[in-house]
Amino acid sequence: MFHILVTDDDTNTRRYLQAVLEDAGYTVSLARNGIDALNIMKQRHIDLIVLDVMMPEMDGYELTRELREAADTVPILMISAKQLPADKKKGFLVGTDDYMTKPVDEEEMLLRIRALLRRAKIVSEKKIVIGEVTLDYDAMTVTGHGQMLELPQKEFLLLYKLLSYPGQIFTRIQLMDEIWGVDSDTGWETVTVHVGRLRKRFEGWPEFEIQSVRGLGYRAVKK
Repeated sequence: MFHILVTDDDTNTRRYLQAVLEDAGYTVSLARNGIDALNIMKQRHIDLIVLDVMMPEMDGYELTRELREAADTVPILMISAKQLPADKKKGFLVGTDDYMTKPVDEEEMLLRIRALLRRAKIVSEKKIVIGEVTLDYDAMTVTGHGQMLELPQKEFLLLYKLLSYPGQIFTRIQLMDEIWGVDSDTGWETVTVHVGRLRKRFEGWPEFEIQSVRGLGYRAVKK
């Protein structure tokens, strides 16, 4: 069972979030500020933090920054009344994984939490499983339908990135920067070439496909 740490200085908000999360099947711990949260994390394993921004002693930005500087990759969902783009930008810059504004829609929050936990599992295990197909990051192999395919590095990283975020659209520039590096002299057209190769390799595999989104880029769709 996943253990979620709710960190908020408002007692009613903490109790409300605790009730929603426990009703969804999560174990919940409560903290009043960032210092409390750090103390709790020293005592027990936490799978995800739901975090308010404005708190006394240590606010959400400070807590997130401290965790990331310590190389702690626990998923963080910031929830704040601060709605300006600059506030959200600051949250992502210090290392939050997602950001929601109050008042919070319960169903949306739970969906975001599930997505964050799923991605964290992919990162920790370095494997993606879709039906009969398994992508193994360490071996850079794709196994399925009685085959084990060892892909060239760039092809594997491209497929792994897209399938880590099914349904999310990535531009060619985004994919180039992440997989080939921002200093690469290779043009973005190489992304198109690699997508073509992946489509040919996995043609007829029913578990997923890579779709082109006209004028935007690419996305992977799990079936």
